[in-house]
Amino acid sequence: MISAVVLAAGRATRFGSTKQLVEIDGKPLVQHAIDIAAGAGLDEIVVVLGHDAERVEAALELPERARLIFNGRFAEGQSTSLAAGLRALDPSSDAAVVLLGDQPHIKPEEIRALVERFRSTGTTIVRLRYRDRPGPALLAREIWPDALALSGDVGARALVDGQLVQEVSIDRDAPPDIDSLEDVSHSARPDSTGSPPGAKTR
Repeated sequence: MISAVVLAAGRATRFGSTKQLVEIDGKPLVQHAIDIAAGAGLDEIVVVLGHDAERVEAALELPERARLIFNGRFAEGQSTSLAAGLRALDPSSDAAVVLLGDQPHIKPEEIRALVERFRSTGTTIVRLRYRDRPGPALLAREIWPDALALSGDVGARALVDGQLVQEVSIDRDAPPDIDSLEDVSHSARPDSTGSPPGAKTR
């Protein structure tokens, strides 16, 4: 079993509102990560909520194999959400793909490539390598204790140093993170007229 952990608990203080709820291409930002994981065919999807959890939960549509958990320690940093997500996974899970809730244009086929590389190599950490920077990573179960030991506002990338890492090269620049309203307007896909659709916040 290959799982997904979607990290969507942060307060996003730079954004100025609940970033998880900003609409891009007609759906909440976090919904994109959930749909990416579902489109990649991952066996279970655990979405970690924290800040404004009730409103975020109400806005989401979950596929059958997805569920939400609440991280009561979300204010202590991303490491606590990663740990909460890993602890919530099925005991039979072999590995977890870690997806951030603010990267809406990762492609499902890119996540499938991570899984295929893991299955063919058994490497502890597999991550996407875009032309300009790294992307999401897959963590094998054997590395989860190291992830659970992290603290502060760090995520899966903090595990890479000193570990054997397989990289899957992607021939495009990494899709942007959504950190501001300006990022939202740049991230929206063009509509049929070639103009970017307006972004909405809830």
